[in-house]
Amino acid sequence: MTVKTTGERVLVVDDEKELVEGLKYNLEVEGYVVECAYDGEQALAAVRRDPPSLLLLDVMMPGINGLKVLEILREEGDRTPIILLTAKSQPEDKVTGLEIGADDYVTKPFGLPELMARIRAVLRRVHPDVEPVAEVFRFEGLTVDFRRYVIEREGKEWPLSRFESDILRYLIAHRDEVVTRHDLLTKVWGYVNLPTTRTVDNHIARLRKKVEDSPDEPEHILTVHGIGYRFVAAVVA
Repeated sequence: MTVKTTGERVLVVDDEKELVEGLKYNLEVEGYVVECAYDGEQALAAVRRDPPSLLLLDVMMPGINGLKVLEILREEGDRTPIILLTAKSQPEDKVTGLEIGADDYVTKPFGLPELMARIRAVLRRVHPDVEPVAEVFRFEGLTVDFRRYVIEREGKEWPLSRFESDILRYLIAHRDEVVTRHDLLTKVWGYVNLPTTRTVDNHIARLRKKVEDSPDEPEHILTVHGIGYRFVAAVVA
């Protein structure tokens, strides 16, 4: 059988070897190039060595669990799209994972059609669908460098996570407009898959600490109560 490859590389990480082998076979049938790892340390080493197009990451693993792997990678600035494989009995893992940087999750046991659809959706939305914004954006003493994922303010650099960067890019593209939480969930995360919009608010709170002189009294990322947010900048360059 000849399989046409997509060119996308998927790293599958799970301590259940039979599950990993089954996923490897089915992903290869779909045209993906697949690499396997069986614990958190192997996963970190594989991503650091050669980041894949997408990471399928089990949460419940011995040693370094999936959430810790996710946290470490995001802290290191790695932006590899990650889908968590979570247990139905651990719903809090889904929210925690999404808040610290996962792109999606699938609950075990899952069907292959759902998993494949979610993989395709995440790969489609690696870059958010927003209006073009300059790669370096300056306003009122701040410089946002989207190429390096940093904010420069008062002689210091503040690193941006993937989602912080994408949220700020979207807000800037729609500056002076009201952006709803639903807008951010659909445009940055791709579609609404959360039972709450708390994850948006948490990311905004972290962004304000990097953008605002007084995060509790913001001048740029303003709250529109009951709706969402509005980005304001008096000087734009």
